[in-house]
Amino acid sequence: MLESGLHTIRLLESEALQKRNSNLKYLLEIKTDNLLFPFRWQAGMTGSINRKMPELHGGWDSQNSHIRGTFTGHWLSAAAYTVEETKNSELLVRANDIVDELGKIQELNGGEWVFPIPPEYIYGVRDGRGYWAPFYVCHKVLMGLLDMYRILGNTKALEIVLHASGWFTRFLEETSRETLTRMMDQQETGGLMELWADLYSITRDPAHLALMRGFERPALFEPLLEGKDVLTNMHANTTIPEAHGAARAYEVTGEERYRNIAESYWACAVRNRGTFATGGQTSGEVWTPMNQQAARLGDMNQEHCTVYNMIRLAEYLYRWTGDSEYSDYIERNILNGLYAQGHWVSSTMDSICQPLIPERKLVTYYLPLKAGATKKWGTATETFWCCHCTLVQAHSRLREFIYHTQDSSVSVDQFIPSELRTHINGEEILLTQTETDLGGSCNQINNTAVNGYGRPKLWSRDIRITAEKPVAFTLKLRIPWWVKGAPTCYVDGIETPYEKKQGYAVLTGEWKDNIIRWVLPKAVTCWPLPDEPETVAFLDGPVVLAGLVGEERMLYGDIRKPEEFIKPANERLWNYWTGDYRTFNQPVGFYLRPISQIGDETYTVYFPVRPTK
Repeated sequence: MLESGLHTIRLLESEALQKRNSNLKYLLEIKTDNLLFPFRWQAGMTGSINRKMPELHGGWDSQNSHIRGTFTGHWLSAAAYTVEETKNSELLVRANDIVDELGKIQELNGGEWVFPIPPEYIYGVRDGRGYWAPFYVCHKVLMGLLDMYRILGNTKALEIVLHASGWFTRFLEETSRETLTRMMDQQETGGLMELWADLYSITRDPAHLALMRGFERPALFEPLLEGKDVLTNMHANTTIPEAHGAARAYEVTGEERYRNIAESYWACAVRNRGTFATGGQTSGEVWTPMNQQAARLGDMNQEHCTVYNMIRLAEYLYRWTGDSEYSDYIERNILNGLYAQGHWVSSTMDSICQPLIPERKLVTYYLPLKAGATKKWGTATETFWCCHCTLVQAHSRLREFIYHTQDSSVSVDQFIPSELRTHINGEEILLTQTETDLGGSCNQINNTAVNGYGRPKLWSRDIRITAEKPVAFTLKLRIPWWVKGAPTCYVDGIETPYEKKQGYAVLTGEWKDNIIRWVLPKAVTCWPLPDEPETVAFLDGPVVLAGLVGEERMLYGDIRKPEEFIKPANERLWNYWTGDYRTFNQPVGFYLRPISQIGDETYTVYFPVRPTK
C-alpha cells in the first residue's frame, strides 16, 4: 500500500502555501474561550448567564444550535496538522490547552461524556425525536482529539477518547440493530465508523473493533455491493463519511468486503454518475441522477464538505491502487473546489486604484453553477456552517496528496511546489518540486522573456533530487487526464524516454543530484453536460474558466475546436502569465477567468454552443 509521507512533506511558495497561511491565520483568530464555551456550558462551568453574549460564536456554533461545538473538533484536527508542518508554538500551546480543558470537563461529567451537547440528544433520536445529528457532533470532537494524538502525540487526547468510547459501547449494547439503522436513516452519524477503526488501529482492543462494526450502515452498504444505485437524490455528505468508514475498516482488518464497499461507492458516486466540469457533484446537497445534470445547475451545487470528503475517499483508493484516476480527481477538486471555495484574497494593485488592504473571503458553502451565479461567503464567527469545519481541515492537509512512497519508489501525484524528505534503502533523499519559470525576469534581458511571444500552452515542473550518494529507486510522474499530446521528460537537460503505467511516467535509475523537468502540453477544451451535450463549460488544462457575465450567452463555434472562438486576454503582467481568456467572433464578447479567482463577481460556467452558420 502506498503511503502519503505526510510528516516529511513541506509546502513551498505557491497558491497552496498562501491558502495554508490564510488558514493558520484564521485558526489563530478564533478565541480559545469561544471554542470551549459550549463544552463548559454543557458541564455547568459557565455559571448563571441570563443575557446574550455578543462575543460568542453565532450560526451553527451558537448556543441554541443542536450541533454547537462541532467546529472545535475540526479546529483541533486542523491545528494538529498545521502544527506538525509549521511548528507554530502559539497554535500548539492553545491546542494542548484545549485538550487539557476537555479532560477536566470529562471528569466533571463523570469520566466519559466530553461533548458540547447532552446525551439526551442521542437518546432523543433513538426515541424518534428530531434532534439534529448528535452522533455527528460526537464524531467531530473525538476526531479532533484523536488527531491530536496521532499527529502530535498528545497522550491526554487519546486518554479522553478511550474513556469516551465506554459510553458508546454501552449504548450499542442497549440499542438494537433495527433501532440503530432507523437512527442512521434519521440523522447523519458523521464518520464514527472511521473514528472507531482509527482507534482500533491504535489499541487493537476488541471493544473498539465492535464499535467500528456497530456503526456500519448495512442499509447503504449491502445495495452498493449488489451494484444498485442508492445514491441518486440521497444526501451526499451523510454517506461519504460512511464510505470512509468502510475504507478504513479494510485497512485495519484486511477484510475485502470493506474494500468492495468503498470501491462500489466510488463507482456509483463518480465513475458511473459523471461529474460537473469542476470535478465535483451534488445539487442541493444530494447526488444528481446518473449523467443527468442539466436540470440540476443552480445556486446550491458542489457543497464544500463533499469536495473535501470525496478527495479523502479518492486518497484512500489511490493508496490501494496507485491508479491515476484518483489522483486526477484530487487535482481537479483541489483546483476547482477547495481553491474556488475557500480563503479567497483580492488583488491589491494600487496602480489601478485597487485597495491596498486586500479583501478576504473565508468559505462558500456551495459553488453555484447556474447562469448568473455569485458565491455566498460565510463570515469568520457568525455562520460556522459545516463547510467552515471542512475548510480548516482541507487547507491544513493539502500537502498530504502531493507525494506517495512505496518500497523503492516515489510518485509525484500533485503538481504543487513542495519538498519531500524521505528514506529509500536506508538513504535520505530530498525531492524538491518547483514551477518552471516560464515568464522570465521583466528587469533583466533573458531568453525566456524575450522569446515569450504568447502564453505558453503547457505546464512545466522542475523536480530536483538530492542525496548524499547515488540511490536506486523508481520515480513516477503523473500523466494528467487533461494533457494534450505526449508529455516530455528531461533529466539534467536531456530528453529521456519513460515507461507508462497506470497513468504515470515511470523512470527507474540511480539518483544523486539530478533535475527532472516534466513538461505537460495543455489546451482549452470543452466539458459538455452529459444530458445536454451542446451546453459546455471551458477548461484551461484542468482549470475551469468562469465567464464574467450575468446571464446565459449563446456562443457560436465548434466545441471540438474552442480555440477558434476563445483566446488569451490580458495574458501578461510583469514577469508572469495570467489565466484570463476572452471570446471572439461572437455577437457580444466577454471575458473568462479561472473559477478559483472569482470573489464577488457574477459569473456563468456553462454556455450553449451552436455551430457557426
